[in-house]
Amino acid sequence: MSERKGSESKGSESKGPQCKSPVSDALSLIGGKWKIAIIYNLREDPLRFGELKRILSPITQQMLTKQLREMERDQLIDRKVYEVIPPKVEYSLTDFGQSFMPVLNSLCKWSTEHQDLLHSISKNNQAQ
Repeated sequence: MSERKGSESKGSESKGPQCKSPVSDALSLIGGKWKIAIIYNLREDPLRFGELKRILSPITQQMLTKQLREMERDQLIDRKVYEVIPPKVEYSLTDFGQSFMPVLNSLCKWSTEHQDLLHSISKNNQAQ
């Protein structure tokens, strides 16, 4: 049986559990109700703020702004400001954001394959 990397040696002091999954880092960037939906909708073409807000209804302007700022900070999306009147801003996926697309496509496929069960579970959870 092989030893786990980073396991404590005898006599070393424990600094707490070391069981963080690599998935945790990814989920910290894309987790939540809206970020995956934003990525999904930016997958093909850049969109303006108003277009995203309409597509993602009932998201509030405040929540969409917060999510977009976080995603720009985390280098998932790019915000391009056009110097025109009225101001025009478009959002698009960065290369880093695009690199998430194979994962999102797999998630879409999994969700489609299990659509009936997922709907049933969701319906049961809402009834409780």
